[in-house]
Amino acid sequence: MARSVIFIIAIFLAYCAFSCIAQQQPCATYKFLNNKHFSSCSDLPVLSSSLHWNYHPLSNRVDVAFRHTGVTDRRWIAWAINPTSGGMIGSQAIVSFQRMDGSLAVYTSPITSYGTRLEQGNLSFPVSDLSATNQNNEMIIYASLELHGNISTVNHLWQAGPMFENTPMMHSVGPSSPNVKSMGSLDFLSGRFKATRSSSTTLKNVHGILNTVSWGILMPIGAVIARYLKRFESADPLWFYLHVSCQVLAYILGGLSGFGTGIYLGTRSPGMEHSCHKIIGIVLFCLATAQVFGGLVRPDKDSKYRPFFNWFHFLAGCSTLILGIFNIYKGFEMLHAANFWRLAYSGIILTLLLVTLLLEICTRWCLPITKRSMPNTTDKNTSTVIAVATVGV
Repeated sequence: MARSVIFIIAIFLAYCAFSCIAQQQPCATYKFLNNKHFSSCSDLPVLSSSLHWNYHPLSNRVDVAFRHTGVTDRRWIAWAINPTSGGMIGSQAIVSFQRMDGSLAVYTSPITSYGTRLEQGNLSFPVSDLSATNQNNEMIIYASLELHGNISTVNHLWQAGPMFENTPMMHSVGPSSPNVKSMGSLDFLSGRFKATRSSSTTLKNVHGILNTVSWGILMPIGAVIARYLKRFESADPLWFYLHVSCQVLAYILGGLSGFGTGIYLGTRSPGMEHSCHKIIGIVLFCLATAQVFGGLVRPDKDSKYRPFFNWFHFLAGCSTLILGIFNIYKGFEMLHAANFWRLAYSGIILTLLLVTLLLEICTRWCLPITKRSMPNTTDKNTSTVIAVATVGV
């Protein structure tokens, strides 16, 4: 019995080992159908892709084959080198896709903006022997590149995305999408590959977190506290300062930091426009600025202008609250955020709405009943005192 168990465990471990080897080096055993042979290859970490190449140090030329597997629908694929940076802008791409008539397009495309449609154009270095294949659920791009300078290490990117008729469309840009992780540095001489992450992706996440915490959480909490102060007619300075702290902190995080990162992202993303999100962000910043600095010139309670200020404060606060929550969901949609984050944020908002509803119930029904019962109790006590006094007389 013990030997059988040991034998089964050994088979299982051997299977796991061979599976790991197969997953780590599938490109090394791949055979090209056109009898092409490449001495080096690298399995890219995302998008089911691999890169094969022959590097010629003397001429600084490299013959490459970019392979994308698991193709079950009509899509475009691209492989690019960026001579100037590690990001998308400035990359020199080779693109291929299947046209509506079934023919295969393959061409070069320099990337100059995030809103590119992968238009055809010349690259900053010579490209020859350009071809592509699409068969057996995989697409392959072949090309020969003449690199500038005596360098073997390059920044490279690879992508895949949907098609609309004969036009390549935008790929996924969600923070958890593999499309934002498809970049790295590659040494053609040693074969060493190092994955990198776009700095703009990290900045987008920071921008989203700042605005979600400020406009989406702190601002509604401040509104709930303000409703408490109004309904209960509380003069407790602790709640007042807590309300002011929430609003000021929300303005610092969202109005200054969040708005600033949004402006910076806009300048770094030419060609990528999110007009609705941007306009709402500008309106939010203006309303929040008016709210914060308007509190410094608030009229006295006896001033004839105080009612106008109160109405402005109320309307500006409601507008900021509604637009802020709407823009948070708009940001989730733009970043293709996972459903977990939408549900978690929705849970926070629903909790705050429930607290507000309970406050309304308490102040509209519970407190009036308590106040109505207090005069009756006072009258009874007064009558008792008078009766006692009369008996005494």
